[in-house]
Amino acid sequence: MQKIFIGNDHAGPEFVQDIISHIKESGYDVEHVGSFGSKSVDYPEYAEATARKVVENEGSLGIVICGTGIGISIAANKVQGIRCANCISPYMAELSRQHNNANVLALGARIVDVENAKIIVDTFLRTEFEGGRHQKRIEKIDAIKR
Repeated sequence: MQKIFIGNDHAGPEFVQDIISHIKESGYDVEHVGSFGSKSVDYPEYAEATARKVVENEGSLGIVICGTGIGISIAANKVQGIRCANCISPYMAELSRQHNNANVLALGARIVDVENAKIIVDTFLRTEFEGGRHQKRIEKIDAIKR
């Protein structure tokens, strides 16, 4: 069973719980490493915690959630080995996995409604990296981080 780590700040605690429930119902092993309430917290801490869990657990994926998905995706991408994509559509999620081998999905709880977010999550989790011509690009991205 694939492990999914979810980190979030204070934006949309109900949104986060709906996403966690949806992923669990889909048969994934979910570990929540985010905030539990609506009290203001700093998203970089949860982005880093989630990203480090993904790096430490080979084959796992992550989902990070803040108000727009922007800040938390920037923070997650600071961790070596993370390719976090902020997606607002299933098509973006699909291509982030197929072409960029994204291992963390960022969502904006104030940008994407929860039903669309579930479709985006499903697409992200079920799509495989195509490799081939895309692999050399991933290697170039990784070289920038080193």
